[in-house]
Amino acid sequence: MSDESRPSPARTSPDARTNARTAAVIPAAGRGVRLGPGAPKALRALGGTPMLIHAVRAMAASRALSLVVVVAPPDGAAEVKSLLDAHALPERTDFLVVPGGESRQESVRLGLEALPPEYDIVLVHDAARPLVPVDTVDAVIEAVRDGAPAVVPALPLADTVKQVEPAAVPGEPEPVVATPERARLRAVQTPQGFDRGTLVRAHETVTGDVTDDASMVEQLGSAVVVVPGHEEAFKVTRPLDLVLAEAVLARRRLNDGF
Repeated sequence: MSDESRPSPARTSPDARTNARTAAVIPAAGRGVRLGPGAPKALRALGGTPMLIHAVRAMAASRALSLVVVVAPPDGAAEVKSLLDAHALPERTDFLVVPGGESRQESVRLGLEALPPEYDIVLVHDAARPLVPVDTVDAVIEAVRDGAPAVVPALPLADTVKQVEPAAVPGEPEPVVATPERARLRAVQTPQGFDRGTLVRAHETVTGDVTDDASMVEQLGSAVVVVPGHEEAFKVTRPLDLVLAEAVLARRRLNDGF
């Protein structure tokens, strides 16, 4: 896919953004070692269904989104494709599975390269955030359509945060060097939304390690804006997170027939 087929943020009119087609890329190639031994994190069961399926359904629940690209482990694309085929997914949404890379950044780039040229807005969503509500997904898409080149959902912090000097030996006391003003801090979630041209340029330009795609866009000097996140969009990283996710899912099924 050539660069000429990708829209540039500077040339995208407001009307074009309003009518832009939206796709989501879900990198699901990681092992998730903090959850303990077993299947890759994205394939762990949540309420009897793999977390990846919950994450795909969360993206497909938005009527503004018409394509989900799942980036599978490099040697597991066929398994992930079979997994998607075995579960009921919305018929109005197309699904595509591509092999990923050795890092999350490389996997997102490979997912971007697989997108057809007609998609102008791209969401990047963690497979380990299986319970993000559709209202959050829609809010991110709407903010990109309104002109933001990059959008992240985020929550205010409940805890005071300390900046420390890392200990030379793990487990040793760490000296505090600063206390950032909590009112100006946010805990960032996904899906993060982007003008496609901006995100492609970030992946072509930024080569250092980053923790999320919005950080790459920041390094370009492009604006990143925040919309309200949701407490149920937490990341399932450790065994306790899985217990909490099971509880949230059980409550949804009881109250909403989810």
